[in-house]
Amino acid sequence: MTEPRARALCWSEMTEPKEVYPRATNGAVADVLNESGLVAATESNIDQPEQGLSEAQLAEADVLFWWGHLRHGHVLPETVERVVRHVTERGMGFVPIHSAHYALPLRALLGTDCGLGGWREEGEWERITVVKPDHPIAEGLPAELTIPEAEMYNEPFDVPEPEELVFHSKFEGGEEFRSGCCWTRGKGRIFYFRPGHETYRIMDQPEVKRILVNAALWAAGMP
Repeated sequence: MTEPRARALCWSEMTEPKEVYPRATNGAVADVLNESGLVAATESNIDQPEQGLSEAQLAEADVLFWWGHLRHGHVLPETVERVVRHVTERGMGFVPIHSAHYALPLRALLGTDCGLGGWREEGEWERITVVKPDHPIAEGLPAELTIPEAEMYNEPFDVPEPEELVFHSKFEGGEEFRSGCCWTRGKGRIFYFRPGHETYRIMDQPEVKRILVNAALWAAGMP
């Protein structure tokens, strides 16, 4: 059996509907990563001691996956400082998913509000185009994939220009959004992935599973 190439810590604020994600989104992401055999994933959440992001937990992670929605403001300044330091100084990867564009560590790392031009929750399709097919996160993906039901985001997306744009989304209602953005900050790699709404189980889609595994390896600095 192949040894895992990276260690991931999958974090959530725990506001996902239990009927959709019984073990929360971080549990779903951790399952995908562990099933791949390429990444060894553990789970933590905001309600644990030190908000599930202690020095010891972060030190054991090559990459941190983050899902948040309603409790961004509950994340303490000292928690944000620890995450930012592990990214910039130690080189821990950081992968915020969907509404974690408002995650305080991401805003601190990018230096912008990370706001949206608009959003709609209609359950319409999202068509994702791979705009950088030679990027490691796009490995093994078709040129285009469709998510049947999604929440729609719209530009402008208040972030610095991505150093690499891997995915671009168009929605049934006409919205467009940069849905797979890469940056580096200090020693660390950041990948923002737009899909991941809490009422649609996009984590079950094979192409999305491939993206999560690829993102873990890339953000962790694996070749």
